[in-house]
Amino acid sequence: MPFKKKNTQGNAPTPEEVANLGQKHEVAAAKDKNSSVYDHFHSQEEAKKVADAKKRKRIYAAIISGLVAILLIMYIISMLLTQWGDLVISIGDLHDGKTIMLSESADFDKAAVTLDGGVVKEVTNITKSWLPNNLDTEKDGQHNGENYLAYTFYLKNTGDKDLDYETVMNVTGASKSADEAVRVMIYKNGEESVYAKGRYDNRDEAEEDATKWVDETQILHEASSPLKAGSTDKFTVVIWCEGNDKECVDAIRGGHVRANMTFNVVPEDKES
Repeated sequence: MPFKKKNTQGNAPTPEEVANLGQKHEVAAAKDKNSSVYDHFHSQEEAKKVADAKKRKRIYAAIISGLVAILLIMYIISMLLTQWGDLVISIGDLHDGKTIMLSESADFDKAAVTLDGGVVKEVTNITKSWLPNNLDTEKDGQHNGENYLAYTFYLKNTGDKDLDYETVMNVTGASKSADEAVRVMIYKNGEESVYAKGRYDNRDEAEEDATKWVDETQILHEASSPLKAGSTDKFTVVIWCEGNDKECVDAIRGGHVRANMTFNVVPEDKES
């Protein structure tokens, strides 16, 4: 008769139970402030907190660096997009049922109430004698050249009544005193006029080569100009930085000038 080997281990604990038992003793010891395990356990806990804090600081630093980089890129882009000669042309007030419209072409196939004259980027100073002689006849719409803005457009009386209109041109933004050296030349039906801010050392005195602005920000204000029903006036606006101006210095590098040209119908009781 075969004999069975007696199980000498009885109900021995499993490895998992032994591990759990050890963990329970360790946890109990860690809770006992008089235990040597207490100091060891809590020193590890403090070390983990310090490590987590350092990790959070690194994450925050990376986020802040990323935001600074984005803002820097946006600033650089804005500087490139707002250089010399940012020009907007628009129709303002209408009165007595009279209407005027704008177009880049003489046939008015695309009439509009607002035109974007564009912008010239990364320019340097030039002088008027360097400009082409055919700027008023070269091309309709935008025809910028090296270091200057040139824009040709048309204004039409689209109603059935004769009218008078006023022309107002304002500087709507400038930085680094760039407007001190800018020149604005306007051809109206072939007749040329050049405008510049008053001399820096004497605002009441005009620059030698130009008509003085109306004030610090208003380039011109032509009070009344007659236009018969169906008739058209042609304009060419040219903007550049005049190198012969005493205020054309290194300090204005990176500056910009924005301008808005507006046409308003003059009410009948104010017509000349």
